[in-house]
Amino acid sequence: MPMSPASPSETGSTPPAPPVPLAALLARPDLGLRLLAGPEDVPLHWVHTSEMADPYPYLLGGELLMTAGVQLTDPAHFVDRVVEAGAAALAFGVTPVWDTVPPELVAACERHGLPLVEVPPRTPFTAVARALWRLMAEARLHELRRVTEAQQSLAAAAARPAPVPAVLGALASRLGGRAVLFGADGTESAAAGREVPAEAARALRDLAGVLGPRPGGPASASGDGGGLRLAAYALGGGDGLSLGVATERRGPGDHTIAGVAVVLLSLLTAPHRGAAVTVRDGALVRLLLGAAPAEVTESLGPGPWTVVRARGGDGTPFAAASLAAALGTPLADETEGTVRLLLPSSSPVTAQQGWTLGASAPVAAPELAAGDAQAARALRRAEASRAALVRHRAHGLAALVDRDEAAAYARSLLAPLTGPLAETLRVWLSLHGSWDRTAVALEIHRNTVRQRITRCAALLDRDLDDPDVRMELWFALRAQ
Repeated sequence: MPMSPASPSETGSTPPAPPVPLAALLARPDLGLRLLAGPEDVPLHWVHTSEMADPYPYLLGGELLMTAGVQLTDPAHFVDRVVEAGAAALAFGVTPVWDTVPPELVAACERHGLPLVEVPPRTPFTAVARALWRLMAEARLHELRRVTEAQQSLAAAAARPAPVPAVLGALASRLGGRAVLFGADGTESAAAGREVPAEAARALRDLAGVLGPRPGGPASASGDGGGLRLAAYALGGGDGLSLGVATERRGPGDHTIAGVAVVLLSLLTAPHRGAAVTVRDGALVRLLLGAAPAEVTESLGPGPWTVVRARGGDGTPFAAASLAAALGTPLADETEGTVRLLLPSSSPVTAQQGWTLGASAPVAAPELAAGDAQAARALRRAEASRAALVRHRAHGLAALVDRDEAAAYARSLLAPLTGPLAETLRVWLSLHGSWDRTAVALEIHRNTVRQRITRCAALLDRDLDDPDVRMELWFALRAQ
């Protein structure tokens, strides 16, 4: 059974633009296209126009290559190179170079099974490209609607009296296949949808078996078996449960739909882990609402913990829950576009597609507020540097100075600065004095950055071009 981890294109939280079948272009009467060779059901991913004698170096594969044959001297060799590059189809425009499509070109395309389309003189290449992009946009909109409707269906199923079978049933119905919940030992805990051949059932169980709670193990995998497309996803509960899906085909948004089901099933099966998890969830909520850390340490556990702050996602209601499931924690809170998560320090924090993350150093439960501040600073550095993940740096020369003494000196040194000025100075120093990058990070005009930095220099009576001054101010800002 071929098997592989989910590819980047599959793991995106927003479905990409689906390819468009060549038949959809041929069906447009305004274009007047005519198929001369090859099948009409090939998928087109994009359009490329070239008049090179050898377009191979400029093709990525999957495109509709359009040409008027300006440098066409050897049709057979030309088609060989187009096929070798992986182009999906060839479109040939007649006039002004050729009055008709060369018969040698038609024969070469027939020999390779490469679709060949005749573009009439009245149809510019740009019209074909525009029509394809419009069809792709319509397909993407249809796919987004399908994903949104599936999300709503799954959420409604999760609210039913028997939520786990209901979610599996909704998922199987939306994907047109079978959905299976596997236990840690590989047995079927629940299933829904149409029956699949025994070979596919065995392959799906084997695929789910490669997942699991072991460190570094894959969270999802895909493959084929019994003539079906298979996918398996580890649930976030930590009990070794996994979701298996078998379908006849795999659409661009299917991974997103399955991801929503994974989050819901992770939450629905969470009670099997015991009441201690519920106690810890409540402790985090009380802590985030302002309770003293000492009041919740006993129920939360001593740690150490890693605090993570995140921004991004796809804007759906399940984005934060999907992130929490991907990082393997139920302890998450979302406020004003920022997601805060709490993970045991033994759990790895990895970059997540579509998200920008800042992670604290490991902290004990009484120091969670300090860890949250570290995560916030790390997130700001990540956004300023356009990095997917930035971790708090807990060591270095600054660690050799007593924290209380450093904080007292920093308050004295930076006292003349207002909050916005201090923040602008901090970001400006972190970006090595770049006006443009600081403006982007703070979402203000670069002239505003210059004015604020000039004001800081005047209030502090310091030369901000002096590297020693910059270093002292940087340590002071970090010690605040």
